[in-house]
Amino acid sequence: MSSTTFDDAVTRLKRIGDAIQCSQQVLNTLSHAQAMMHVNVEVRMDDGHVQYFPGYRCQHNNVLGPTKGGIRFHPEVDSEEVQALALWMTLKCAVVDIPFGGAKGGVSVDPKTLSPFELERLSRAYVRSMADLIGPERDIPAPDVYTNALIMGWMMDEYEKITRVKNPGVITGKPLALGGSIGRDDATGRGAYLCIKELEKRDNLDPQQTTVAVQGFGNGGYHVARLLANDGYKVVAVSDSKGAIYRQEGLNVDSVYQQKQEHKELKAVYCEGSVCESQDYDTLSNEELLHCDVDILIPAALGGVITADNAEQVKARYIVEIANGPVTSDADSILKQQGVIVIPDILANAGGVTVSYFEWVQNRCGYQWSRERVEQELEQVMRRAFARANEQVQRQELDFRDAVYAVALKRLSDGIEAHGTPDYFNGE
Repeated sequence: MSSTTFDDAVTRLKRIGDAIQCSQQVLNTLSHAQAMMHVNVEVRMDDGHVQYFPGYRCQHNNVLGPTKGGIRFHPEVDSEEVQALALWMTLKCAVVDIPFGGAKGGVSVDPKTLSPFELERLSRAYVRSMADLIGPERDIPAPDVYTNALIMGWMMDEYEKITRVKNPGVITGKPLALGGSIGRDDATGRGAYLCIKELEKRDNLDPQQTTVAVQGFGNGGYHVARLLANDGYKVVAVSDSKGAIYRQEGLNVDSVYQQKQEHKELKAVYCEGSVCESQDYDTLSNEELLHCDVDILIPAALGGVITADNAEQVKARYIVEIANGPVTSDADSILKQQGVIVIPDILANAGGVTVSYFEWVQNRCGYQWSRERVEQELEQVMRRAFARANEQVQRQELDFRDAVYAVALKRLSDGIEAHGTPDYFNGE
């Protein structure tokens, strides 16, 4: 993401807010983060020297509840990106109607260059730097790009050592043995899958005749591809950071994922047990994948990949955003003119924060839900949020992104204006 990521997020917020006549008080409130912490995370490296990594935590808005948001370890993390991600998290929680505000954190580091011991020391040092900001009723972190359940477990353990209290609700996305939730691993992809199933019903899509391309074959991208393929959708292209593979006849998603995990490369294969048979396929760049002639394009990697410079080349009928901010605001109007329906990130990838909320609830109650209950509750939340947005599409003739924002802004407006409006204070 560029240094203007937050400005781009605010530009889109104000454009949509003005279009749906949201009050300027609300838009002004949401255009500013409530708190932003920038620290230098001190880590002793394996060779004995001390290195410093820029670390960030943004608490965007807590009008609807304690703030919530992931922690990412990535070289491009900066304050602008973290603020934008926190803003989107505020909107996301409002869309799915869970009692959280938005936050985000991160460290500017390439985790692939760290040893396991250095990674653990970095994770614990980050929590020590942020311990006064976070807490189960204040700000609850979670995993994000290049962080995972193991890292969340280290972070929770460090927080508990600092506070001398066992408190699993301080962090979500933890290992199951440490209070994590069943179903958290595939929640982001499952949430996007449920949105596509709602589109299927709304627009009478035939899975057998619907092609899909997924940019980013990590946790979210793999699980949405897996679930769609199991329902008969034809997943014809997937990619990782090194490039993409394309097969017109469709890819065997689980076999490709197995190949990726075992050999660290994307290759079209079909596996039976431990025996994998190579299949013919084409290689593409990540940019070329975005221009594939498919029905559904799922950007599931990093943000800012579809811009005004390449939006005209998008051939997909639908874009389902699993990544945060994969479409820049200046590309919105171009895609709209082309008739592309965009299911925005603040709805499409909300499955992760929703199941994180379930984990937080389970931690506070001291009771673990079954997988069946987690998936049923997630389905209800996602279907309800989609239906509310689709109602705005029909009633106000909005495109889908604007409709989803309208749902979020209505809930946030109710919360912000409950503290008083200009009319009230002016005696009008």
